Formats: sequence, structure tokens, C-alpha cells
Amino acid sequence: MTEREIPEQYLEGCAQILAEVSATGRRLTREELNSRRELGEQAADAGHGLRALVSAHLTAARAAWPTAPGTADSALAALHQVIDAFSEGYERAQRQAVRQEEAARREFIDDLLYGRSNLGRLAERAERFGLRLSHAHAVAVAEGPTAYDEGDPVPRQVERALISRFGDRSILLTTKDGRLLCIAPGHQEEVLAFFAKRAHAATEGGRVAIGRAQSGPGGVVHSYEEALNALELAERLELEDPVLRAADLLVYPVLTRDRQAMADLVVSSLGPLTTARGGAGPLLDTLTAYFDSGCVAAEAARRLSLSVRALTYRLERIHKLTGANPADPAHRYMLQTAVIGARLLDWPAKDL
Repeated sequence: MTEREIPEQYLEGCAQILAEVSATGRRLTREELNSRRELGEQAADAGHGLRALVSAHLTAARAAWPTAPGTADSALAALHQVIDAFSEGYERAQRQAVRQEEAARREFIDDLLYGRSNLGRLAERAERFGLRLSHAHAVAVAEGPTAYDEGDPVPRQVERALISRFGDRSILLTTKDGRLLCIAPGHQEEVLAFFAKRAHAATEGGRVAIGRAQSGPGGVVHSYEEALNALELAERLELEDPVLRAADLLVYPVLTRDRQAMADLVVSSLGPLTTARGGAGPLLDTLTAYFDSGCVAAEAARRLSLSVRALTYRLERIHKLTGANPADPAHRYMLQTAVIGARLLDWPAKDL
């Protein structure tokens, strides 16, 4: 906005104050300073730029510059006070506007992710933040060694990288419960992939989970919950992948949908391992490493820092206790499913 577009109302009384102060040498009164602050707040609320407002004050000061000798220093001091008070009010209004925007954004994020608002009203509010909830959206969630807030360096670093790469593509980056969230249109997979890469690096090796694209106002919630569940699964199963996709982990919710059936399988298949010296833990770790390495004994032994002979002895012990041979394809699926169930249900640390 140019100087000519600044309404005269924001300069009201400025010329008179300069004239009086330059003539008397006094400082501005409290009332005069407060009036400048109020005008600064009003100008900020009206959306005028501070640079143009300061320029308008300087132009007004030149037009009303006192001609009496010896008044220049007093006039400059008065102008300094006027602009300083005006800027203070302007910045105060700006800070208040930012706080209100942050509060509105946080309230919207909470309502969006918990579904606590009327869906129609939620869709209207979403457009303010660049989201069209009638379309499909996907959510990526990143967690690192510490909790993050929106003003922290890590979220700002990731946000700058996203904006620099994609500009304004209806992307919403925020934080929730100490994690970084990226909400993007479901068809823009490259956005979430880029977010995952940047977030993994910015969080110093943190883990990222990406939910599936879901349609409608409730789609964001479903995708967000899928991403959270993927992070929880990764922790329980000790998955090493830095980026997890909910679509690749759908088998695990299926396995635990009937918790009692899974618990029965774990107890009946792996329960005898509890009678071994040292408990079931070492033998369960052996089965986990064996299956994770594609049933290659040498690789499993390397992962466990054992000799192949020691690993073979453990597998034979498991066969003897459970009656199921891990190397036999007929028994392998049952044992592997039971091992996955044990990890998901935290057995044997928890009784089933």
C-alpha cells in the first residue's frame, strides 16, 4: 500500500503535536502517547503496512515542519516519540492477531483430528487453512527423540523446505502431542514422501508413518489414526524402517482384530517356551530373528551374535518344547503368526 492510500485518520493530531512540542521543548504527554498507540493498533487491524505508515508520518512531518529557529531538535525528538508509540501499538496489535490466529489454528486442528465439530462447519473452517475436506487427504506423522511445538526450529525447518519445494498446494503442517503432522491432498503422494524425508533428517533419525488417503471430512481423522497405529506397531515389533506406510501394515490389525483368538494361539503355540532355562524370552528372540532374516540360519545367528551351531541348538530346543519345527514349512506359518502376536500383545512380559 502506498503513502497516498494511508487514510488521514491515522495521522490525526500528529502535526499539532509536532508544532506544540517543537515550540515548548516538552515531551509528549501520556495521553498523547496512548493516542498514537491506539492509532497504531487501528492501522494494524485495518491491514496497512508499517513501512507505508512510517513513511506517511515522515511526509506529514515535513509538511508541518516548524520554521522558527532552534526548533529542529525538539521537532525531531517529538517525531521520534510519535513514531515509536505508533509502532508500539502497531506491533501490539500484530502480536495479538498472531496469538488469535494460532489459537484458531490449534482449535481447528484439535477439532479436525478428534472429530469434535459439526462436519459441515468443520469443512468451512478448513478452507481458511487451505484444505478442502470434500477431497481425499492423507496424513503423515513424524516423531523424534523430543517433543515439538509449532514454533520450534524443527517444524519451521521442515515447513520452509516444503514451501520452497511445493509452494501453496493446500498443505497443512502442524504439531500434535509433540509430533509433526503433514496433511496433504491424497493424490499428491510426492508431498508426503518429501515431508517424510525432511522430517526424518530434521528429527535426527526420527520415524515417520504415512496413513492411507481417505475421503470426506472424516478422512483426515482416519488417516491420522492409521499413521499413529503404524508408529505404535513399529515400536512393538521393533521395525527398523524409518518410513512406514499404513497400507503395508494392514495385516497386523487383521491379526489382532480378534485379540482372544490371537492370545490363545500365542499361549498354545509358544507357552511351552516358558519352561526353558532363562524363560521364553531368549527363544522367542531366536524365532523373531530367524523369521526376520528369511529363515536363513547364518543371518539369524549374525543378528543375535551367536554361532550357527548355537542358533541351530536353540531351534532344536524350540522344536522339542513346542512340537513345531521352525524349519518345516508346515509349521512355520503358525509359529511366525504366533511370534508376531506375542510381540503385539507384549508376551511374555504380560500375562494373556
